[in-house]
Amino acid sequence: MAVRRMVLAAALVVAAASAVLAGGTRAQLKEGFYGSTCPQAEKIVKEFVKAHIPHAPDVAATLIRTHFHDCFVRGCDASVLLNATGGKEAEKDATPNLTLRGFGFIDRIKALLEKECPGVVSCADILALAARDSVGVIGGPFWRVPTGRRDGTVSIKQEALDQIPAPTMNFTTLLQSFRNKSLDLADLVWLSGAHTIGISHCNSFSKRLYNFTGRAVPGDADPSLDPLYAATLRRKCKTLTDNTTVVEMDPGSFLTFDLSYYRGVLKRRGLFQSDAALITDATSKADILSVVNAPPEVFFQVFARSMVRLGAIDVKTGSEGEIRKHCAFVNKH
Repeated sequence: MAVRRMVLAAALVVAAASAVLAGGTRAQLKEGFYGSTCPQAEKIVKEFVKAHIPHAPDVAATLIRTHFHDCFVRGCDASVLLNATGGKEAEKDATPNLTLRGFGFIDRIKALLEKECPGVVSCADILALAARDSVGVIGGPFWRVPTGRRDGTVSIKQEALDQIPAPTMNFTTLLQSFRNKSLDLADLVWLSGAHTIGISHCNSFSKRLYNFTGRAVPGDADPSLDPLYAATLRRKCKTLTDNTTVVEMDPGSFLTFDLSYYRGVLKRRGLFQSDAALITDATSKADILSVVNAPPEVFFQVFARSMVRLGAIDVKTGSEGEIRKHCAFVNKH
């Protein structure tokens, strides 16, 4: 029954993305927003992604992460793409964003669109579309991306530090951070599934291996972490402060959008404390078990539903914000 409910709920949202864009400026997003002003916009994004992601499939993970980090700070307005100006650090200078890549990838798409339709397509929409299309290229789910987002003009480092969920969070704190953005428990569970692709630097989780209680003594590891997996990670991440070595978030499957991330979490092999936290809550764990035991399409559907909801967070539309000419800089007025 749980699986059936999830399938029905997801299908309704995937079939009619506008259903989740209820109220306020969110309702102004619509599919095909650029149909008359830049008819080739979405095709240009998709073709660029299709041409380049096969040669750099790991970029799909960073585009999803960049879109997520963007939406959690000032909404989905591409503020994470802005460079620091006037001596004031921007979101991309905050610790959670220092390992983001793909800025050049977005800039190249933006340049193509500026050539096609100057001043029409927002960086925020480009990021949302490129994240969706790149996941599709590596065999992941498709979701509808209503467009019409406008770009923000403010980017503040501290806001990123305060609002982006940390890999060290427990379930209660994680869920509250999602609720602060009008997302729910299901969104937390399914958006975490993006960890089925991508890599992480050791210092994002090494405290779980060497200094979990703060005592920094031999064997001071997170007891919720499978001991064999912890030993494997220690062989790769040899010190607490290693910030250069990277490991796969979903070992052996980090370029494949599949259910193996959740299977690992259920075996206590989630890389982050925030991954492990998902099975500390009964409802969250039950949802994961339901999807793991269902056809892969079920995960694709519920993930798609949550991506639509993520992409609608506090969007700027109408006359809000601007359409940046370059994604890293606000326009000169």
